[in-house]
Amino acid sequence: MEHMKNVKSVTVAALLVALAVTLKFLKIAITPTLEFSFAFLANASAGFLFGPFVAGTVGALSDLLGYVVRPTGPFFPGFTLNAIINGVVYGLVLYRKPVSMQRVVIARLINTVLISFLLNPIWLSMMYGKALHLLVMTRLIKAAILFVPECILLYAVLKLVKRIASDSALLPQKSAS
Repeated sequence: MEHMKNVKSVTVAALLVALAVTLKFLKIAITPTLEFSFAFLANASAGFLFGPFVAGTVGALSDLLGYVVRPTGPFFPGFTLNAIINGVVYGLVLYRKPVSMQRVVIARLINTVLISFLLNPIWLSMMYGKALHLLVMTRLIKAAILFVPECILLYAVLKLVKRIASDSALLPQKSAS
């Protein structure tokens, strides 16, 4: 929460919201109820830089603004909840910790199971009346194909974010004592 008092942190968080909204527009629709988006990179970066509270806020704002800018169906608050949870998980797993493939895999795995396999199918079933087990099965296939590439991409992005943030004093510097 201390980041919300720092102008530089708030500015970067706002840029991550804008980036997440933009990345959502670059999504790849696989089926009407299944898509791939790069927006998770911005949310994970917010979690890494600022922790769960700010990352959850970035997730919520990017979901709401993305809907306002380009609605792609009926608004459903469950997806905003997903965006918040997504950011919170990244913040809990990545904040103030070294970037490692293990942490990236853990964060992606938690979000994949919780959001992709559990919550998204429930929301979509509620909205469209589709069979829950079919929605879960399509997500299992998507996860089997994309999980490793997403982890590799996220790891590379977080390494870059860490370097940029360290150079710009967004991350705490180690004392020279």
